[in-house]
Amino acid sequence: MNWEQLLSLKRFGDTHKRLRTEQDENRLGFEVDYDRIIFSKAFRSLQDKTQVVPLSQEDFVHTRLTHSLEVSVVGRSLGRLAGKHIIDKHPYLKEMYGYQSQDFGSIVAAAALAHDIGNPPFGHSGEKAIGMFFSNGIGKQYKAYLNDAEYEDLVRFEGNANGFNVLTNGDLGNEGGLRLSYATLGAFMKYPKASLPHKPDRHIASKKYGFFQKDKAIFKDIAEELGLEKIDGENALRYTRHPLTFLVEAADDICYTIIDFEDGINLGLIHEEYALEYLINLVKDAINKEKYKTLKSKSSRIAYLRALAINTLINDAVRIFMENEEAILNGSFSVGIMDKSKFAPQIEDIIRISVDKVYRSNAVVEKEISGYQIISKILEVYCEAVINYFNDSKTAFDNLILSTLPAHVYKNKPDIYSLLISISGYVASFSDVKIRSIHRKITQNG
Repeated sequence: MNWEQLLSLKRFGDTHKRLRTEQDENRLGFEVDYDRIIFSKAFRSLQDKTQVVPLSQEDFVHTRLTHSLEVSVVGRSLGRLAGKHIIDKHPYLKEMYGYQSQDFGSIVAAAALAHDIGNPPFGHSGEKAIGMFFSNGIGKQYKAYLNDAEYEDLVRFEGNANGFNVLTNGDLGNEGGLRLSYATLGAFMKYPKASLPHKPDRHIASKKYGFFQKDKAIFKDIAEELGLEKIDGENALRYTRHPLTFLVEAADDICYTIIDFEDGINLGLIHEEYALEYLINLVKDAINKEKYKTLKSKSSRIAYLRALAINTLINDAVRIFMENEEAILNGSFSVGIMDKSKFAPQIEDIIRISVDKVYRSNAVVEKEISGYQIISKILEVYCEAVINYFNDSKTAFDNLILSTLPAHVYKNKPDIYSLLISISGYVASFSDVKIRSIHRKITQNG
């Protein structure tokens, strides 16, 4: 892989090459990507989606939207810092093509902003709930109509693949979706492979999958434009990662490590003095002890240590990225950047406490139980209605349900797979608040 190709400004439908030297310096193409994401309906819906802790009256608990904004801020810093080193190491990128360090920051910031845009309500349990509906629930009956890869898309429903669909699909009349630059879409593609084969190796990019079968043509177009390397032969739908994906992933890792821990402290799930000790261990070489002693409130102490921790991990992530740039470019770097961090023991301690005290707290477990029940019931009703519509066997109740669905969700679909993946994506688009409201209406409980 080479940087000049990886930084492609091409957008869906372009008939001519977009050159960096012809860009408006006041509003670069990669910055346009950021704007299009932040003004999209799909991004706005993240304000009412759970990050980890269920939505509450506490204004300091993070939602998917606040988490995404924070990941984007960290991603911009990672991209700019790495970009400066890359431009210094490969000056031809600036001299011949006009690329600047800020371009790397803008690409990573935009991809990081969108990294959760396809996630269902109720956090990661929402993905599992959709998958279980098709693997063990009523939805299992549809397996007979699907090939193996199509069925895998459903039983292992993946927020990353749904996010790619949200960013690139034209169901709403906008061909090419948000029409983001291919560089940003490439950096977004955390798992550049189809749902099958499932976990073919231990490479981090093979852990999950990144696109649905319905989107394989646009995925392949993006991968080839960027020069991502095919892994399993000529006909494989599995490629190496875009190098900047590692920075997007690192930004997410840094934020959920520190921010989820912070939420746990603020909610009283993690004892303050006990927690602060772990944060201090992480930033002990950077902390100003005299300044820290002057901080009187819990919130100010946490904010100070959080800022130090994030800055410390950003600098370490950039160091790791540049030390492994060659391996990242040739696709042989097989782990996440933060897995190589010199602070890995401290990070592991913090995550272990978050898992025990936050992720397994009663509030989170109750949210997940509720999510399984709600998503399963809504999928049952919606899938039956659209399949009956497809088979021209609608009931009066089906007509009522269909009247609540946007036409693009179920009309003009060529097969049952397209219907089922469309309905699953539609359910995934709901906020926690909206899906509860729809469930009450369907079950007449409220």
